[in-house]
Amino acid sequence: MAQKKSNLVDVGRIATSYGVKGWVKIHSYTEPADNIFSYTPWLLKTKHGVKEIELVNWRQHGKGYVAQLKGVDNRDQADLIHQVTIAIDRAVLPDLEEGEYYWHQLEGLKVFTLNGELLGEVQKMMATGANDVFVVKPVADSIDDQERLIPYVPDHFETYVDLETGCVRIDWDPDY
Repeated sequence: MAQKKSNLVDVGRIATSYGVKGWVKIHSYTEPADNIFSYTPWLLKTKHGVKEIELVNWRQHGKGYVAQLKGVDNRDQADLIHQVTIAIDRAVLPDLEEGEYYWHQLEGLKVFTLNGELLGEVQKMMATGANDVFVVKPVADSIDDQERLIPYVPDHFETYVDLETGCVRIDWDPDY
């Protein structure tokens, strides 16, 4: 039985409290990082379930960001939500141009070589600075049990993404 894909996309996390008035430090997963503040509402993935929370204010602080959340008015309340993941409903994400993909769309795709050899499945995406990377984990029908890190460079290694069939074809030598 296929597992239903969640409508939530992780966009960051609350790192820790900041100050005594309930502000929190934010670690963003978005690119650029301040895009996290464009997506509302925020959905906090707590150990007690998902809780919607309203962003009141935010600002850059050093190399990161701090934010004020509605109903979080002191350090004790802020401490209760540190290390909590911030998600949004994927419906609030803007549409992309043809041939562009969000990472969550690529995660879970089966990865095949141009010769049709199954290398595995995209477990996650990783930013390296120079380019993004597919982290490909082997699956039951893979050609071997090797985990692979494959550069995600459209029109170079990655040649064809098909979200409908859930696969990506890559110009990649399995022995590399």
